[in-house]
Amino acid sequence: MVQKRWFQFIVAAILISLLIMLLHEIQFFFEPIVTYIGAIAVPLIGGGILFYLSRPVLHALEGYKVPRILGILIIFILYILLGFIIVQFIAPIAQQQFTRLANNLPSMIDMLGETITYWQQNQELIPSQFNGTIENVIQNLQSYLQDASMIIINVLSQLIGFVFALVLIPFFLFFMLKDGDKLVPFIKQFLNKKAARSFEKLAGSIDHTLQSFILGQLTVSVVVGLLLLVGYLIIGLPYSLTLSLFAMLMNVIPFVGPFLAAIPAILVAFFQDPILVIWVALISIIAQQIEGNFVSPNVMGKALSIHPLTIITLILAAGGLAGFIGLLFAIPAYAVIKTTVSHFYNQWLESKQQT
Repeated sequence: MVQKRWFQFIVAAILISLLIMLLHEIQFFFEPIVTYIGAIAVPLIGGGILFYLSRPVLHALEGYKVPRILGILIIFILYILLGFIIVQFIAPIAQQQFTRLANNLPSMIDMLGETITYWQQNQELIPSQFNGTIENVIQNLQSYLQDASMIIINVLSQLIGFVFALVLIPFFLFFMLKDGDKLVPFIKQFLNKKAARSFEKLAGSIDHTLQSFILGQLTVSVVVGLLLLVGYLIIGLPYSLTLSLFAMLMNVIPFVGPFLAAIPAILVAFFQDPILVIWVALISIIAQQIEGNFVSPNVMGKALSIHPLTIITLILAAGGLAGFIGLLFAIPAYAVIKTTVSHFYNQWLESKQQT
């Protein structure tokens, strides 16, 4: 019976449940570790993303016999130039559009209330149980706006600590670029030959997975943002740059990002001219079709190969547990875990075949 798969599955489930219970009971032991990880999470993650963006450039410079330190300095200069271009030319336009959008938000909300009231008064087919709900929404629009303002204030207060953490990103990036290739050889020296080969293969697989996701997702987001910007400018949608930048940020979130990106654009189009809603929806569909059929397959390929239902489940769970940060990093974290489990499972199969 011990050799039966169902019995092994039951034993594994029991052991996992006991492990979860044990971890829950001793969670106080992990609180300092979690606090420490939270303190370095932003510079570590930010540095890691920039590391994968910078490493191909560094390797290309080294191919031309440029010393590594000099190559890192060149990369930092390129980042400084990019930041200067953004601050000098893009940020002022985005700030002006965002300010106008924020100033027009109260009038847009009032117009929405008037539209709902008019629709309610001229629709006899609305079930009576919905009338109370609609009236409640209209009466509490102002309170909803105030609640949204408080949320924004809380987010801005949290951004202060985030900005301080951003200062450390260049230091993390410098040492990642300088000594990143030394990590695997350093760990291998403490392992025997078989374990060292296994660890090197696992590290290479994880590195490939993270690189595919980070470079691919950022490339996809930039391409979609540019496509939407061009489309919004063609149809004359107000706040085109701000809305396309928001879409670029939202597209970093796999699967649900495009839907979140379309919401503010559709709302702005509705208040400007209801016909624009059709054009915005059409532009969003075209951009996503181009991304899904041409950009993603060529940039990301099938490196992650995660089922869409798994993506939705992960995003829902991670969003509920860790908020926006969870939405961003649920998929790469799952991909790394999947890569690790697949590596050890394949090793187990190989060892089983050899015996």
